Formats: sequence, C-alpha cells, structure tokens
Amino acid sequence: GYAQAVLINSGCANACTGLRGLKDAQELAKSVSALLKIDPTKVLLASTGVIGRLLPVTQIKKKLPLLVSALSADGLAEVARAIVTTDTFPKAEKVKGKVNGQEITLAGIAKGAGMISPQMATMLSFVLTDAWISPRALKKCLQEQVKETFNLVIIDGDMSTNDTVLVLANGQAQNKMIEPNTTGYKKFSELLRQILYALAEKIARDGEGATKLVKITVEGARSVAEAQKVARTVACSPLVKTAFFGADANWGRIMCAAGYAGVNIDPNKIDIFFDKVQIVGRGQGKGSVAEKKATEIMKKKEYEVRLNLHQGRERAFVLTTDLSYDYVKINAAYRT
Repeated sequence: GYAQAVLINSGCANACTGLRGLKDAQELAKSVSALLKIDPTKVLLASTGVIGRLLPVTQIKKKLPLLVSALSADGLAEVARAIVTTDTFPKAEKVKGKVNGQEITLAGIAKGAGMISPQMATMLSFVLTDAWISPRALKKCLQEQVKETFNLVIIDGDMSTNDTVLVLANGQAQNKMIEPNTTGYKKFSELLRQILYALAEKIARDGEGATKLVKITVEGARSVAEAQKVARTVACSPLVKTAFFGADANWGRIMCAAGYAGVNIDPNKIDIFFDKVQIVGRGQGKGSVAEKKATEIMKKKEYEVRLNLHQGRERAFVLTTDLSYDYVKINAAYRT
C-alpha cells in the first residue's frame, strides 16, 4: 500500500480501548493529514505503552503543529529517542548498498526491551529507504525478512498487543524499479535483512534487566519448524534463563525444556555445547571438568548454546537473554 506519514506515541498503547480508541486514532490521523495536506488514509499510527489507557488526544493535537514544523531529514535519531519506554538506549541503524547499479540507503529505528516474543511483541520498528520498489515487492520482502530477524528474538516469551514493523520507500534513488523474483529484489532483500537483524540484535541486547545475550542453536532436526520449536522452548524457560543469569551450567534444565517442546526427540542422542565446550554427549553429562569450562563461558556477556538432536539435517536459532532480579523490579514497578 501507500503511506506518507506515521504518527507514533509512547506511554499509551491505545489497545483494549474499544470504539473510543479507534475514533481517537482516526481523529489524530485526520489532524495530521490536515497539517500535512495529505489524504488521511495515508497516515499510519503506531502506539506503545500501557494497555487499556486512552490516548491523550487533546494534548497530542496541541503538539502536532510543533512536530510538523520540526520535520527534518536529520530527525530520525530524535524519533528513536522519543519512542522508548523501558529501553535503556535508542536503537538506530543505517546500511547502504547497490541495487541494479544504483546506490540505495536504508535507515531504521526500533523500540523494545520487554514483552518480546516472535510474531507479537511490544516492539516498534520503522525503516525508511530511498529505493524504488513496488508495493507488492516491498510487502513480500518485509514478510520474508521479519521471519529471519525480529521473529528470532525472545526476551521473556510474552507477546503483546502493539507489534508494528513498517518499511517506507520513496523511490528517490531512481534505481530500476524492484519487483519480486529479480536480481534487484534479491539484493534489496539482503540489505533489508541486514538492517532488521541489526535492530533485532539491539532489542535482544537491551532486554529488560538482561546481562547476557545468548544464541540458542538447534541442529540435527528433522525440519526447520522442529528446530525452531525446540530452540524457542529452551529460550522461554524461566529455569534456563535464570541459570544463564547465575552462570550455572545446569544442562538438565536445557534437556528438560527440549523434552517438553512438543517435538518427538530421543534424549539419548542429544549433544549440548556451550560455545565449543561439550557438556552433554548422547544424553549424558561430560563431567565436572566440562561443567567448570561451561561455567566460565556463561560468565561472558555473549555466548552460544548449541543442541544437536542427531535426527536430521535442519537447524534454526533464536536470540534470547537471561532473567535477572532487575527484570522483576522493572515489571513490578511498571505502572507505579
């Protein structure tokens, strides 16, 4: 589709607010369109914050003229700062590359630190590009690349009502129009994946109260879907995540989570590695020396946990974090 403006607010989700919430959003879209002299159907809205709270429409409308007058080609960094909630830092990225011989640029921002789980997260992300690409190609490309980027991040396993990812292209690069299944499409997809993954990784690093970034890889699965299911189940386990926080190489928790993932696995075939240190071989622990080495790895800020199911050739991974005291503090005091 087509859009010319995005109005973003932080602090109020405008979710579970019924018909009033819908009318409030429509009223704000009309106000923005009047100031910019564009069609109101080309104004998109994105909200994040407390669920069930009504938008302060009057306050927002008062500030709209100031927002419009302050519009700038250099304003993206300010937007990144403005949309944070429990984030500890604003998230922005930029990539450049050639498509059909013409240089194009993609610049993106994101917000998110908690209630992050694939498909429905408290996450907002906006990418702008000067590429000339058809709406059909852009939609297809975004759907494909979200699966390989944002949908790999699990912070707490909680989904949310306000998950929004938008890509807007203005065609100013004057490249040959990008259509699906072309060389230009493939290159644009690579660039989009690059920026989305960088933003997704920043969200993972900034997980609420997180002290560790852990990549959980499952290989030797019968299908990618089964590998994803096991990886996500391990990543969502509170016991696994607290072990990450405490640098406790309690591999039994990982085995247990893999076992209840809903995938038919043989525990007697499973190998588990922390980085390159094997801690489990064919379903059995490798002893205290291996556990001590794994414990040292778990003290790092970033590491990988790898499970080999020895049941096939497919693999998948997710990015997750540990679960700390601060996560509880942040969410216990969220509205107070």
